[in-house]
Amino acid sequence: MTGVRGVLWSAWLPSALLVSWELSARAGVVDALFFPAPTSILETARRLTATGELTHHLIVTLVRLSLAVTAAGAAGLACGLLMGLSERVNRSLEPIVSALYTTPKITLLPMLFLLVGIGEPARIIAVAAGGFIIVALHAFDAVRGVNRAFVDMAVNYGAGRWQLVRRVYIPSALPQIFTGLRLAVGRSIVMVITVEIVSAHDGLGSLIWVAGQTLAIEKLYVGVLMAALLGGISHAALRRLEAALVPWRTPRSGG
Repeated sequence: MTGVRGVLWSAWLPSALLVSWELSARAGVVDALFFPAPTSILETARRLTATGELTHHLIVTLVRLSLAVTAAGAAGLACGLLMGLSERVNRSLEPIVSALYTTPKITLLPMLFLLVGIGEPARIIAVAAGGFIIVALHAFDAVRGVNRAFVDMAVNYGAGRWQLVRRVYIPSALPQIFTGLRLAVGRSIVMVITVEIVSAHDGLGSLIWVAGQTLAIEKLYVGVLMAALLGGISHAALRRLEAALVPWRTPRSGG
């Protein structure tokens, strides 16, 4: 029953907004040209799916996002752990990480086009840059925040450097690392849509841009809603993965 109540509490407000939007559009309270009814948007999504156009754009965005998130997660985790475990590495990398953190990542795209050519590698690197910084900073803070008593106890029991990393630092840091991963995925979705708007001929960002330029309003809403749905599904998937890998963080419901 708790699960049903949770679903109801999560769904009632979006459902109420959708119903209000539908009724307002049909009654002419809002301009249907700019605020088409949700049923009209769904019909457009069905038509775009039937023709394969929406599926094509979605797959292209998913491939770009998956490659960028994988690269950002691996590189950010390695960088953050090394910075947290070694003061020398921290002092060497901190200026670069700080500078990259404050740099708008979309501004890197023209430079990347010059360095690696106009194509997918430049787009993926630009998207990965934003996620990399977030994962690295959260991993760094997580390692630095590990309870020193745990480390001392492991050392007293004869744990070596690698055992400390594997048995103490990583398990203790995992909750904050997952927080960084969720934020990084959200940032990467924003970046991949932005990169597709300014430089790509396919993907959800391109779909949104072309629809806006041609006043295909229903198609525009479909693209935006698909991007939002992509973010919601990614967040929920990471929550489930976190619950499986970090069960001591996720509270269990009683009953």
